[in-house]
Amino acid sequence: MSSAALDVFGIGQCSIDYLGRIAEYPPPDAKCELFDLTVQGGGPVATALVALSRWGMRCAFAGVVGNDHLGAAIRGSLDAEGIDTTGLTVRTGTDSQFAFIVAEPESGRRTIFWRRPTGPPPEPDEIDASLLRTARVLHTDGLFPEASLAAAAVAHEAEVEVVVDAGSMRDGMFELARSCGHFIASETFLRSFAPDVSPLDACRRIAELGPSVVAITLGRCGHVAIADGRAIARPAHLVESVDTTGCGDVFHAGYIYGLLQAWDVERRLEFGSWAASRVALRLGGRAGIPSVSEWLGAESEP
Repeated sequence: MSSAALDVFGIGQCSIDYLGRIAEYPPPDAKCELFDLTVQGGGPVATALVALSRWGMRCAFAGVVGNDHLGAAIRGSLDAEGIDTTGLTVRTGTDSQFAFIVAEPESGRRTIFWRRPTGPPPEPDEIDASLLRTARVLHTDGLFPEASLAAAAVAHEAEVEVVVDAGSMRDGMFELARSCGHFIASETFLRSFAPDVSPLDACRRIAELGPSVVAITLGRCGHVAIADGRAIARPAHLVESVDTTGCGDVFHAGYIYGLLQAWDVERRLEFGSWAASRVALRLGGRAGIPSVSEWLGAESEP
């Protein structure tokens, strides 16, 4: 990797999440009491950058908000974490992304109701290419395919590693796979991409597009990966889950942190898996982000 003034440049979703806990999901026309209502910043890339910033990495974020109170709250949640938000574009007269999330701790399930930002996505020329070129890693969730692909092209020219969070199937995902070195997908993406093949075979198919590392997270079943043609399969760190919001986001953060530390791929994936399990112990994607020192302590235990 190149020497850098910035560790991670992120482009993707940012949100305000309203979260609550329920005993079980209600049928239609029923009343359901909500507990532990909390409000946190959210979004896959934004939350990954929050974790990385807490772990001492220098991060910058590019995305879109409206000029509403949610947009101000989103920017404030990132600014408070020390993340550079000069690339956060404000679309006048539009609404920001938000989500309402209900978690069912007894079942380990959650339900997300969300609205994407109503303003136009970032244009490729709105991405600060000069700042991106100073980074060591570009991280994107592909929500804005044109801007993400343009950013990946800049990253490739500047020898910046590209990590893709394939949380769901979107336009441009396969083009991003061809433009990245690290493609980490969710079980939801797997069901859309190749529902009738094994997760490892799905990794192999994606790896044919070019990434050196392809991984799929499988919740309680752990994760699998193909790294330079070599198969990896590991169990999950099982916990009594309160809420799985943000687990995938922080898995990516753990992987990226390990990449920046030049860890081997198994250790990157294992740190991501462990960090994701800690997040599941708290409501919301950011409240339970653990410290690196906790991981080092857990890693050294027999």
